[in-house]
Order: sequence, then structure tokens, then C-alpha cells
Amino acid sequence: MPAYDPTNSNSILRYAGNLVGMSFRQVLDLGITPDGGPAAPAAKEFDRRSYKGGMGALLEERYFGYASNSDSEADFAEAGVELKATCFDTKKDGTIAAGERLVLSMIPNDLPVEAELAGSHLWRKCRSILLVHYGRDRGVPRYEQRIRYVTLFTPPADDLAVIQEDYRQIAALVRSGHAELLSEGATAYLGACTKGANRERSTQPQRYYAPDRLARRRAWCYKQPYMNYVLHHYVMGAARADSLGVAGRELRAHCETIINAHAGESDASLCLALGIPYTGNKAQWSTIAYRLLGVRGDRADEFEKAGVVVRAIREEPDGRVRESVPLPTFRFRELAAEESWEESELRSYVHNTTYLFVAFRKNLDGTATLMGCVMWQMPDADVDGPLRECWERTVATIRRGVRIERRGDRFENDLPKATESPVAHVRPHSARSAYRIGGVDYGNVERDADELPDGRWMTRQSFWLNHGYVAGVLRDAGI
Repeated sequence: MPAYDPTNSNSILRYAGNLVGMSFRQVLDLGITPDGGPAAPAAKEFDRRSYKGGMGALLEERYFGYASNSDSEADFAEAGVELKATCFDTKKDGTIAAGERLVLSMIPNDLPVEAELAGSHLWRKCRSILLVHYGRDRGVPRYEQRIRYVTLFTPPADDLAVIQEDYRQIAALVRSGHAELLSEGATAYLGACTKGANRERSTQPQRYYAPDRLARRRAWCYKQPYMNYVLHHYVMGAARADSLGVAGRELRAHCETIINAHAGESDASLCLALGIPYTGNKAQWSTIAYRLLGVRGDRADEFEKAGVVVRAIREEPDGRVRESVPLPTFRFRELAAEESWEESELRSYVHNTTYLFVAFRKNLDGTATLMGCVMWQMPDADVDGPLRECWERTVATIRRGVRIERRGDRFENDLPKATESPVAHVRPHSARSAYRIGGVDYGNVERDADELPDGRWMTRQSFWLNHGYVAGVLRDAGI
């Protein structure tokens, strides 16, 4: 058996520390098997793409030596430690980000759910988590990906207060027989994520609390922004940003109250009052919002944990919004390879992002007036309705082959347009265009283009929220 004491968390952590720097293939090559039984084949299909917990199961069986299972108790029950393998991605600039939310435990539909986190099945199972972070590289087989960090993690007190609040909100809906109203985006750090390949297959009766009512199967999870914060600050030890002093359900009211109190003031006068050199540029408006909230830089601790993005919105003198809001860029091949909307990166992003829209209206003298702000997240009906339709059309178009036509100095394509959806569209992320078609380059292909599945190259694209849709959000907020 492996040389660790399964009843002692420090012993488990020390033994797990030897994983750092190892690939999953090297773990398999150790020849460890559950309970010292006969050696299993090296490839037990832990690396199947559809096997979401495959790398964690591999570590359980082929490093810690116990059979992977779905027990309701922690993996190392006597030590009160749960094992979770989770990935991070490395961006082009060398920075890293958590690759996914961390699924903790299923929310049962046939058993009672405790009203409070303390003493709950979830807390008994996941109070102390052995986090094993590995670098996800889609260019190599999963077995060749390497483990980089091993940490024993329990949420600190300030985070735990928000997690307890999130738990109460989720549990209250389940216990009232209204699990169909759950939304992953409705909470801050702890979420209720959907489980199952699609809505149809995962919808079941709420057997314990409301047998006559259907709801999606869901699991408790730490949301992706919170996992990104855990990775950077609790695992890697990065310095924390300024604190707003408010988190959880109070965050929205706190931000909106402070910023909206200054509605009607010009950006020039706000800069003067805040001691900021005035530039007259839109780029300064987000800085004004942060300073009003008492944040010195362009980051706030609570915003990072909860996935809040500050976005300045420019209104024309007549009140119209002309600018769309960009969502993250995508790679054509990766988008075409996504298997379902439920597991897509776009759906994950919008479910885990809350916008603080701060609106300024341009004045004829070149200054701009603060009109107000609203903290907003896309409703589920729009996420799984029009946004999904835009994503599906985009994926289908890329798989079929984007139609590209050259008209003089311009190139046109048949990716979804703003006129074709009330919510979103696809267009270039920057003003520079680049194409490689028929072996001929137009523009700086290496810098500004991305390869299509058929071998052609075209300008990097991203999804965008329509400017009319954003204007509606502001209008509904009375801005």
C-alpha cells in the first residue's frame, strides 16, 4: 500500500506533495492499484473526454490506492479530507486561470437537504479538500498533462460567510419544492450547477420535496471565478487586491448606492474630486467607478471572487447606446470541437460573470455625465434561449465552413449578425483584419487571424452582446 496514513490529513498532504511535477502517465507507471490487487491496464479510459472526473479517479486508484466510488462521505473519511483534481489553463501572455468550476457533490432529489451548511452532508464531505491542480494543454493527451500544485484547502472565514449565505439560498429553493428555479448565476461563490448532457436527459421529479414537479439535476460547486481566486491567492500566494468591505448579497446594493449617488456629475468634476488627472477618454470611466468604491487600482478582491466585471457604457447625447459589449474571443477549432451547449465555454462564462455596467452620456463640450450604474447578470431565459441559438448557429457555420467573400478591401462572412438575434452576434474582436485564403495572405495573419477547421485563416472573432440589448438592460434599470 502507498506510504501514507489515511486517517491523518498532514500525512495525506505530504504524500500528495510528491505528485508535483508528475504527469498522469507517470502516475500510472508507478503500478499502484486499489488495495494492492492485480495491476489494471495503464489505460482504464480515465482520459475519456466524457469522463469528467477521470483524472481524479486516476489519482484515487493509481496513486492513493483505493477504489474510486460515489460514496457520500469524504474520500479520506477518517481524516475528513476530500480529493479533487482540477485544471488550469495558460493564456498566450503566460498568465494562468482556473479552467473550470469545482463540482463538490450532487444535490439529492430523493433525500432531505439541510437548511444550513454547518452539519450538512456537503460540509461533512468537502470541509477540507485536497486540491490537485494540473495544467490543461489541449495540444497533448490528457495523460501527458502535468500536476503543478497540491494544496489542502478550507475556505477562510470571510469567504465561508458568503458560502454559507449561498448555501442557504440554494437549500431554501430545494426545500420549498422549487428546485426548478435554481440558477447557477444567482449566487456568489457556491453554485448549483446543472448535471447531465442536456436539459431533457437531466430533468427529473423533485422526489423528496415536490414529486409532481420537475427540475434539472444539479450539484453543489465552487464557481469558476471563485476557483480562479483560490488558485491565485490561496494556492499560488498572489497579493490580494483592495477590499470593498462588502460581499455576497450586499455587494450589488453597496456598489449601486455609492455610484448612483453621483449620477448627474461630469467625468471631469469627478476626476477633480477624486484626484485623478482628467483625460476625457472612455478608458477613464471604469477608473472613476473603482475610485468611487474606494478601490485604488483596477481590481477589487470581492469582484474577483464573484466574477464581477466593470464595463463602462457610452451613451450618445441623445441617449442611444451604439457600442456592443465584447465577450471573450474564441478559437475556431476549439469552438467547433465543443460537444454541447451545456458544457460550452460561452455558457460557462455568462453564468459566471456579473457585469457592473457604468453608463456615461457624452456632452457636446466633450465631457461626459455619469448617468448611473446597474449590477446585472444575463437571465437564464436569454442564456438558454437567444444566446444558445447564436452559439449553435456559429458552431454549425464553422463546422460546415464559413462562407467568406471579398468585396474590394473588405471581407464578409456568414457568421451570425446583430440583426439576426435580440441578444448577441459574432464579429472581429479588434479593428485589424487578416485572412489566408488559397495560400494568399491579407494582413498580418500570425498576429490577427486564427485557423479554421478547413485550413483557411480568418480574423479572430468573438461573441458580442448587441448594443440594443445592453441599452435595454440600462433602460430597465432606469438609467
